[in-house]
Amino acid sequence: MNKWFLTTALTLAAFTVQAQEQPRRGGTIRFTAPYATSFTSNDSHVSPQIQDEIYTYALHRSLYRWNAAENKPELELATAVSKSADGLTWTYKLRDDAIFHNGRKMTADDIIWSYTRIMDGSKSYPGARHIRRIKGAVEVEKGQAKEISGLKKVDDQTIEMTLVEKADPGFFLYYGQTAIYPAKEAQEPDFFNKPIGLGPFKFVEHVPGSRMVLDRWEKYFKPGKPYADKVVISPMGEAASRDIAFRNKEIDVSILGPTQYVAYRADPNLSKGIFEVAEVFTRNMGMNPTFKPFSDKRVRQAINHAIDSELIIKRLVRDKAYRATGWLPLSSPAYDKEMKPYAFDSDKAKKLLTEAGYPDGFEFEWTATPNESWGVPIVEAVIPMLAKVGVKVKIKPIEGSALGGTVQKGDFQAYIWSNTSGPDPLTILKCYHSATPQSACNYTTYKNPEVDKLIDEASNTDDPAKRNDLLKKANAIIYDDAPVWFFNYNKAVMAYQPWLKGLQPNSTELALQQYDELWVDASSPAAK
Repeated sequence: MNKWFLTTALTLAAFTVQAQEQPRRGGTIRFTAPYATSFTSNDSHVSPQIQDEIYTYALHRSLYRWNAAENKPELELATAVSKSADGLTWTYKLRDDAIFHNGRKMTADDIIWSYTRIMDGSKSYPGARHIRRIKGAVEVEKGQAKEISGLKKVDDQTIEMTLVEKADPGFFLYYGQTAIYPAKEAQEPDFFNKPIGLGPFKFVEHVPGSRMVLDRWEKYFKPGKPYADKVVISPMGEAASRDIAFRNKEIDVSILGPTQYVAYRADPNLSKGIFEVAEVFTRNMGMNPTFKPFSDKRVRQAINHAIDSELIIKRLVRDKAYRATGWLPLSSPAYDKEMKPYAFDSDKAKKLLTEAGYPDGFEFEWTATPNESWGVPIVEAVIPMLAKVGVKVKIKPIEGSALGGTVQKGDFQAYIWSNTSGPDPLTILKCYHSATPQSACNYTTYKNPEVDKLIDEASNTDDPAKRNDLLKKANAIIYDDAPVWFFNYNKAVMAYQPWLKGLQPNSTELALQQYDELWVDASSPAAK
């Protein structure tokens, strides 16, 4: 059994034990948002950052949700769905008990308005890459239409959705970036000062840089849920701050970085409250082809050969990661176990640079956040490795909450980030299709007609095996083209207090939890 499957099996076993306990009502869940020192906005459609999805999961609902236990999407705001014979048109029977926090029932109009808003081409909403797969959405994005032709209201509780390709909408309509807003109310000028959602908790206050506070929504559509009275989410981008708060029992969970991972495993008490999940994230350094050296594939390949990724994973990341052998992660159904990572080979890197016309190397600016797993500390370790082949690096530090916007605008020569690379390989590899704009997820403006063709073929087949084979081929070409330095796949580790129950092994992002499933027992300092 390999490490990934062993980790997954042990984690699922731990959660099964938790699930057998009887949930308790009341108390406060004290969560953390660990990827920046603040939230970008109270508008969940705006940010590509996981940081902002952390509060979205409490405040809003999307058409689907991710079932972490079964590792697949499931209906959330609909009770039933059927699809046409050609696999393109999906008809949803919407819930009649989904009530917004102002007391109004959700209707088909709210879904149509929310998806249309996301396709506003002047706003570059990150969720557009998902909605774009609905027929007519691109025309709205380009300003050629005001309505998405593939969305049809049958009646208040029935909606018809026609896609441009054969796909399961559940894999791209569960994201917080596709949350459903109340159509009329969300257009009021003061809406985002006190946003209204469909989630298990309603907005109370947001103190920037300090906390987001939400109270139980008594009219939530799942009987008996949520269990907790309140959720308080505190942005804590610094690992040391989370460590102190967790040890002082001021927060209920903490995402662990490499240093904490080692320390917590060695502690006889803290080690009892740790679980690991192989996430669908690929850490990488994206290279901007408008910066001349990076327009040459040989230069990009040289970067991959010049870096000793294994050493960095072992020494800096403390084995809290899996070596990347392509864009698609270990848990992807289209993962190719035969692919090998770029070999650490300085001589080959120098040879490639010479062939590309850079025998003496070059200098570039590398945009990085303070994140210890994929930020400045990693860049600092890479600098001397690149220097050996003549490539000089100037670090451009940036706050975590600003990284997404910077990358979406193309304001970089290179960046280092952790990007979603699952769970659906077709959805993810769409980010490397030339038709996908940089503002959505094609951050390196990658273009390859052969990859486009393979992705288009995969989009139009009903055969899962054939689809995965086509995507494996596309992934292999992308790996050879090296638009990024392929660093690692994340192994997420969360520390949790013994009184917090109901956590889910979410491989799409461990920090994203369904708060309606969480509860605290009487031993919690915030049990009352």
